[in-house]
Amino acid sequence: MSKREKCPADSLIVMREMVMPNHTNPQNTIFGGVVMSWIDIAAAMCAAKHAEKPVVTVHVDDIDFKAPIKVGCHVIISASLNYVGRTSMIVGVKVESENPYTGKRRQTTKAYLTFVALDEDGVPVEVPSLSPQTDEEKRRFENAKKRVEAKKALMKSLE
Repeated sequence: MSKREKCPADSLIVMREMVMPNHTNPQNTIFGGVVMSWIDIAAAMCAAKHAEKPVVTVHVDDIDFKAPIKVGCHVIISASLNYVGRTSMIVGVKVESENPYTGKRRQTTKAYLTFVALDEDGVPVEVPSLSPQTDEEKRRFENAKKRVEAKKALMKSLE
């Protein structure tokens, strides 16, 4: 089966949410689990768009919470494909908060998630290859490749 080649822009997902009181803790900042859920949703949509198949999350790596997000803020979740293997895909997600009155934004969270595409029987299937176009896409691809190699080395050392 020959794989079709796609570029990261083909599957880019940008979601927008608003932090409501039911999303927050007693400090009126969003619960980390809510942010994690939105990250997983955006990343899954990105991976499914690339694969053109159902996908499942198989690994969440290196989620960093850099700043709190207050109630009333808008949350912009950007998910982009960084790397593709035979059946797996690494999606990078950047979360920003935006003041809805001033438009001022700041990055609050970043994460990397790995997904596998599945056929109708739930068996992993081959996905289209990834062809990074811009310097930034190429940098993210190389960094993700290093992540894959480092994870393999770590898992081997723990056997």
